[in-house]
Amino acid sequence: MSKQQVVILGSTGSIGESALSVLSELPDSFEVVGLSAGTQWQKLAQQARYWNPKYVALADLAHQDALRSELPDGCALIDGANCLTRLVEAVECDCVISAVVGAAGLPATLRAVQLGRKVALANKEPLVIAGQLLMKTAEQTGAAILPIDSEHSAVFQALQAGRREDVERIVLTASGGPFRDATVRELENATVEDALNHPTWSMGPKITIDSATMMNKALEIIEARWLFDFESDQIEVMIHPESILHSMVEFRDGSVIAQMGTPDMRTPIQYALTYPKRLPCPASRLSLTRLGQLTFYEPDPDRFPSLRLGHQVAATGGSTGAVLNAANEVCNALFRQGEIGFCDIVRLTEDVLNAHNRVDEPSLDELINADNWARREVETMLAASPIRKVR
Repeated sequence: MSKQQVVILGSTGSIGESALSVLSELPDSFEVVGLSAGTQWQKLAQQARYWNPKYVALADLAHQDALRSELPDGCALIDGANCLTRLVEAVECDCVISAVVGAAGLPATLRAVQLGRKVALANKEPLVIAGQLLMKTAEQTGAAILPIDSEHSAVFQALQAGRREDVERIVLTASGGPFRDATVRELENATVEDALNHPTWSMGPKITIDSATMMNKALEIIEARWLFDFESDQIEVMIHPESILHSMVEFRDGSVIAQMGTPDMRTPIQYALTYPKRLPCPASRLSLTRLGQLTFYEPDPDRFPSLRLGHQVAATGGSTGAVLNAANEVCNALFRQGEIGFCDIVRLTEDVLNAHNRVDEPSLDELINADNWARREVETMLAASPIRKVR
């Protein structure tokens, strides 16, 4: 049996490294033929020497020559603008793992879908920004989009237990982040250090801040709406501090099917790669007796207004996902830079969303325009209301 050829977009990030860890355990089934990074050229060079792919892609033009000198023979470099899309086009492959944080991975992900590739999707943003476009394109080309995000992988697995038309609701679980028990006053005074102190997962700074605001769950609501084709009001969020039950599906007969496991991203990554097969996985096994108990409670909408925005965008669709995502990316970065307060992330994002004139069935160009407009609008609003800036 021939090996499946895999391209990893974002191979130097935490998800990319976890994907390579999974692939290292399955050398007879998979071959890595493409890797990419934004700026971490030295780590990309190390990966290239180990995996010997046909191509690597690097967005950072400042280090293209240094990287080229470190690559093994036969490995070509694609660099600069649109390098991710050009990587997807350049190499024949069976699967593209999309693990680029933010909006940067959307064009390459869409191109992989247009080419009919299987896409293992780790980053939320492509479906948040362009869910309508991606799913419509996948239907036309026959591309499979399989979730790596642990919550959506859990839903995908649970949905195998019954017919889609028998599903009553989807419940996405959330760790609650570092502020799940914080008061509104404590949130108003939260520091960057506080927000980056996640109790369960080790993630990059942007995603960790999204977990603190629960904007990550808002984005997951939108992602689930498009990936599984359910209405916004069929998707709920529940806080589950232990992060053992990753999500669940309730059917109309009252049966609830849940997927559980230790909080290790290698499990959903491997499931997406090997589906419909299940193979031994390097993740540690779950022991419920050692764990003792599981707790669940509803998130407080006053402390986490981002969830309301997620439902709003999931219900309205069009270009609103692009605007929500872009505004949040900018505000998240501004908070990490000390330019705005923690609660201003969602407040300012909502202001931008409310100022947007929605396009109902946007093209990729219109989505990119909406993204660019939202980023500029954040700065325009801040300039007009300097009171928003940190005390």
